[in-house]
Order: sequence, then structure tokens, then C-alpha cells
Amino acid sequence: WGLELRAKRHREDGDKWNEVWDGVLVMPSLPNDEHQGIQCRLVVPLVLLFEYTGLGKVRAGVNVTDRHPDWKENYRGPDVVVYLNGNPAVNHGSHWVGGPDFLVEIASPGERPRQKNAFYAGVGTREVLVIDRDPWALELYRPADGELVSAGRSDEANPEWLKSGVLPLAFRLRAGAPRPVVVVTHPPSGQEWTA
Repeated sequence: WGLELRAKRHREDGDKWNEVWDGVLVMPSLPNDEHQGIQCRLVVPLVLLFEYTGLGKVRAGVNVTDRHPDWKENYRGPDVVVYLNGNPAVNHGSHWVGGPDFLVEIASPGERPRQKNAFYAGVGTREVLVIDRDPWALELYRPADGELVSAGRSDEANPEWLKSGVLPLAFRLRAGAPRPVVVVTHPPSGQEWTA
């Protein structure tokens, strides 16, 4: 059934969310509407603050790898990335070799985004924000001793602000209906967005 599933996902354009982990094909669940809504709403402030101002590149989903030209042997597809000016990563159009300064992973059912942290640390990613949706929580990771370690967690019981060490932003989870809300704030300007 594996070949049938791959063929079906290819026909439905779902294989664009596939990843390859050291030669092993990983097919996460297709992002549902909620996932895509969060992704789009997170991209808006990042584009406004970093892309439009010329401070860097913001993308909603890219292939991040540690190699070129055989990048399809080992890559991950984070939901949102920010590559600031001066980042040594190389954009090859279809993929970036090297880690972003900041990335977001939005967990889909059955997905384990933290399993990607060793890869992200290895390619030089400076910060990772994981958004869990069952139960809802945000967790921020930063490099320490060659790996990404938790720098803080925000959930409904403890809606702590998670201050980025890379971007002039802070994130927290706020209670809401029908689901909790991801809050993004830009302290220098006082602007705030929700996803």
C-alpha cells in the first residue's frame, strides 16, 4: 500500500509536504485548514518586519538541507522560515543549504516535530518555535552544546511570553475559542498579531 499512497499523494499534489530523513521517505499528514491558517497568519508579521524592510527572506515552507546537489537525500520542510541578511545559507531555488535564523514547526496529527531538532541544529538553525495543537502549547528551542534545547514553554495554564533571542519578537499562547490563540508581539513598536 506504500506505493499506492505515494502515487495518490503525488496525484493530489500532497507529496510537496514529504521529507527525506537520511534517505528515508517521511510522509507527514497533510496540513489541515487550521494548520494552514496558523502558517499564513504567522507569515504576515514576519514579512512585514523582515522581508519588506529588506532585513531578510521569509518563506512559508521551504526545503532545508545539509547538501547540494543531492539535497533530496536529506531535507526537512519547516512551515515558516526567516533567513536574515548575513546568514551563510545558500538558496538554490528548490532548496536552501543551511539553517534559517528562525523557523516554525506546526504539529499535525501524528507528527513529531521535535525529532527534527537534531537536523536543524546540525544545519545551523538559530531558533525553532514548535506549535503543538493537542494539547496546545508553544515551545522555543535554541542551540546549546551542539543541540537545540528548550528555552521556554507557553500554554493555557502558563501563558508565558517566549522572547526570541534572534528576532525582536515574543510569542505566547492565549486562551481563546474555539481554540487557543498564538500571539506575536513586536516590543519595539508595540504591534501585535494573532494566529
